[in-house]
Order: sequence, then C-alpha cells, then structure tokens
Amino acid sequence: MTTKRERLGPGGWLILAVLLGLLAAAILYAARIWTSVDVAMSGWGWLFMILGIIVTTALGAGLMALVFYSARHDMDR
Repeated sequence: MTTKRERLGPGGWLILAVLLGLLAAAILYAARIWTSVDVAMSGWGWLFMILGIIVTTALGAGLMALVFYSARHDMDR
C-alpha cells in the first residue's frame, strides 16, 4: 500500500516554528532556573535522580513499544 506524502504547508511551518520557539524558551528558562539556585546535591541525590530518569525513560519506551506491537498485530480494536 503506497500513500502520497504531502508537503508541509505554510500553516504547518508556522506551527512548527512556534512549537520550536516554545521548546527553546522552556529550555532557556529551565537552564536559567537550574543555574540560579545555589544548593549542593549529595551523591545519593544524583544517583536517585539518574535512576529516576532511566526508569521513567524505560517505562515510556516500554509502553510505546506495547502500543506499536498491539497496533501492528491488530489488537487495538
């Protein structure tokens, strides 16, 4: 089954530019807030923050894999 790929129109490019601008603003704001606080974090704090990031990312990836698996095997009716 082949489908025709449509190019992004002017409205799509505008929305994409606005979303990228919002992403850049969020990253700059987070970096400014992160560097403005003068609080030391212990080694345990860093360890648990890194473990939290890894577990959250793995959970999200696993759930997305289940979504794609069920869609490919026609289980999502």
